Amino acid sequence: MLLPAKTEVARRLRSYRAWERVMLARPGDRAVRATFEDCGYTLCVLMGKRCAREAADAAEQYLRAGADTRLLRGGATRRSGVTRLTATRPTLRIAAER
Repeated sequence: MLLPAKTEVARRLRSYRAWERVMLARPGDRAVRATFEDCGYTLCVLMGKRCAREAADAAEQYLRAGADTRLLRGGATRRSGVTRLTATRPTLRIAAER
């Protein structure tokens, strides 16, 4: 699965949260609501979710995930021009998803 750039996810999540606060302060403002919904839609597309709240949660989880996630996925890491394959632990990942 192709994952979005963390910088873009962080930028879109910040925008979503900022417009969420504005929308909660002015719920009757149609322009604010439209912009908030646009931010939510963009975050949904970026994170592959159907609901803006799920997309925001997934974005936060994705941003918190660090090198540990790459190790569990068995991804390759690149240091000093040398590519190393990391060990996988699929049983741990499957158990964590349930």
